[in-house]
Formats: sequence, structure tokens, C-alpha cells
Amino acid sequence: MAKKLFIKTYGCQMNVYDSARMADVLAPLGYRLTDRPEAADMVILNTCHIREKASEKLFSELGRLRPVKAERGGQILAVAGCVAQAEGEEIFRRAPHVDLVFGPQTYHRLPEMVARATRAEGAVLDTDFPVESKFDHLPEAASAPGVSAFLSIQEGCDKFCTFCVVPYTRGAEFSRPVAAIVEEARHLVANGAREITLLGQNVNAYRGPGPKGEAAGLADLIRALAAIEGLLRIRYTTSHPRDMDADLLRLHGEEAKLMPFLHLPVQSGSDSVLERMNRGHGADAYRELVATLRRHRPDIALSSDFIVGFPGETDEDFEATLALVEEMGFAQAFSFKYSPRPGTPAALMPDAVPEAVKAERLHRLQTLLGQSQRAWNAKMLGRTLPVLFEQAGRHRNQLIGRSPYWQAVHVEAPEAAIGDLGQIRILAQHRNSLAGEWIGPIGTSPSATSERACA
Repeated sequence: MAKKLFIKTYGCQMNVYDSARMADVLAPLGYRLTDRPEAADMVILNTCHIREKASEKLFSELGRLRPVKAERGGQILAVAGCVAQAEGEEIFRRAPHVDLVFGPQTYHRLPEMVARATRAEGAVLDTDFPVESKFDHLPEAASAPGVSAFLSIQEGCDKFCTFCVVPYTRGAEFSRPVAAIVEEARHLVANGAREITLLGQNVNAYRGPGPKGEAAGLADLIRALAAIEGLLRIRYTTSHPRDMDADLLRLHGEEAKLMPFLHLPVQSGSDSVLERMNRGHGADAYRELVATLRRHRPDIALSSDFIVGFPGETDEDFEATLALVEEMGFAQAFSFKYSPRPGTPAALMPDAVPEAVKAERLHRLQTLLGQSQRAWNAKMLGRTLPVLFEQAGRHRNQLIGRSPYWQAVHVEAPEAAIGDLGQIRILAQHRNSLAGEWIGPIGTSPSATSERACA
């Protein structure tokens, strides 16, 4: 009899990928996914340590699940991910009803952990960084990926930004071999994926073994993936400005399957703040990088991350951030108030910015970023874009897809178009999406996936 598995995922796309792979690891044990924790034989909370109050949110959820576990009887409750890595023993102390705590590098050992929990050997903690790569021990993905799929190619971080816990929770930078990634991508495409997003904490720091053992860069990997028949689009996230090499920049102007959308976090427009963050680049270096990128791909859409209220941030520092936003014309961005992470250098820095000041700055920044996003979307009005349809919409005959620039697009179109590209004339913009009319299907040759072929 099949057992039921509920997974709640917090945070980034890498956690989404990890959650799917946990389901694959547990499938041979008879576990099948459910969307109801009260019906599950096993519940996994896959956590993220980046967002504010991550630990408090976890313990609140664990408190809510305690009576569910007690009523269910025999339910296994597990905490995974970065909060588990950082606070393993504390989780057991504050929530003794938890059975398993394991970090993002050890979930390939889930069958062993479940066996130990089932034998009532007590709480299981596995947050060591194993010598072996988890990817060498994961089974072939069992679940259908959908039209758009994530593929993890790189993990960890060697940058040690002073505000960030990733180097401590995910470990040093590690890149998977090209052959293993291509094999997984072929499997995803054979099961229906038409767009693949390559994932990594610093994905453009990718340096994996190539076919002859040589170190291959991200551009080399993308070229290999672009040769896969049936794969229409390639994206990658998240990037660090220090790792955008010349080959990768050129590839944005050469490879039609590489979509013209790049998430390139800058965090601040102030050199003094960037130095205290240990970002390893200044605002002008970021500007020069974007200028080079736009020379290769003039229509590229940029996304970024910003932190306001970092320790010591002055009014002048914040105004420099606003100036950079106005200059860059971001199509999308994420912005947050700084909150200290225990164990990071920034948590010990003096000159904390008052919460009221942080809130006022965040409001001003988000207002400007919203204007920038609307201005970018307005440029699409009247244009014909290739849209890859992913799913049915809420309304009859409505489909939802993505433009090359990552915008959600709603249109009335044949249901059979899901998984295919269609030419769509953009007629309207909404708060977080575009709307258009169906012109017709597009062939699946590489050039057909490029917006420049259809504008």
C-alpha cells in the first residue's frame, strides 16, 4: 500500500528542485505525494535561511503540525534545508516531536534516515558535509517535470558576502560534470520539458568536468544543452557579477535558445556599502558589465536583488542605490530590509539602521522598482512575442505562458498549444503579467525561440 508524502518548500528555486528530488529518493520506499499534511505518513519542511525570520516561521509551522502528527499516529516529521543545516540541535530542543533533521547535502541518505526513524532509534540528525556528492547517489527523476523544469548544476558559495549564510549552510562551490547534467536534461525533455532553468547559488561560477576531463564553464555547458533536440529554451539563475566571463557574455548574443533574461544581483548602488558587504565589485563595475551585456544582446531584460538598511548605510548610500535603479531600467527586482543572520560578519557590525528608516527606504525603493517594471512591460505593447505555454488559465480557453523576458502572458489559445510556442501580439499589461491575442503557432527550430525572429 502506498504511503503518502507531504513536502512544504520555502525559499529559492534550488529548494524547489531539492524537494522534487527528495520525492524521487523516497518513491522506491512507496511514498507518493499528497497536498494534505494531515493525510501524510511523512511530512518534510524544506527550509530556507535567507529570508527574514526564517527560524521563527519554521517553529511556528512545527507547532501547528504537532497536533496533526499526534492525531495521525506514526507520522514521520522532518526538517530539511538550510535552517536544518544551521540549527539542527536547536530544532530538536525546541520541537522534540521532530524525527529527522538533515541538511541540503544529505537528502540522498533519506532511505537510511527513514529506516532509523521507523525502528524508533530516536531523533536522526544528519548535517555533515559528506565527502561524496549527493548527485552521484540520486535516482533518475521519477516525476513529470512539466513544460518548464529546474536543473541544479552548481551548489555552494565561496564569495562570503558578510550578510549571507549560504557558504555555511550549502558549503563550498561544487559543479556537476557536463555529461551528468546533459543526461538529466535529456531525461527531462523526454518527459515533456521544453524549457530548463539551470540552478546554482552562483550558477555562473560553474566549472564542471567536461567530456575530456577539462574544466568547462557555464557557456560550454549551455552550448552542449542547446544541442538537445526538443529543448526550446534555456535560462540560468542566480548569478554573481564577478563570475560573468567574456565567453558567457558573448553567448547571450549568439545562442538563440538562451533567453534574454538575466537575474544579476547587485544589492546596493553604493561602493562603501558594497565593500562592507564584501561583494568584490563596485557600482561602476556593475554598470560596465551591464553595458557589455547589452552590446551583445540589446533587448536583454535584467532582474536584481537589493538590500536596504545594511549596517552603516547613509542617506547618500541609499540615494546611490536609487540612482542605479533609475539608470539600469530593471524589468524585475527583489528588495528586502537587512536583517542580521547569526554567525555572519554583518551581524556584528556597528551602526545599525533604525527599523523605521529601513521601512521608509524599502518603500521608496519598491515604488521605484515597480515603476521600472511597468515601464519595461509597457515596451511590449503592440509587439509580437514568442510565448511558451505552460498551463491552462483560470478562465475558459485561457492559457498561461512565458515570454522570452520571463513575463507571464495570458491569452485565449488552443489547449493543444501547451508545451509549444505561439506567436502572441501583446495588447495589455497588468500588475504582474501581460495579455495578448493568439496569432499562430511557431515552429520549433532554434531561431524560432528567439524574440528577435518574431518582433
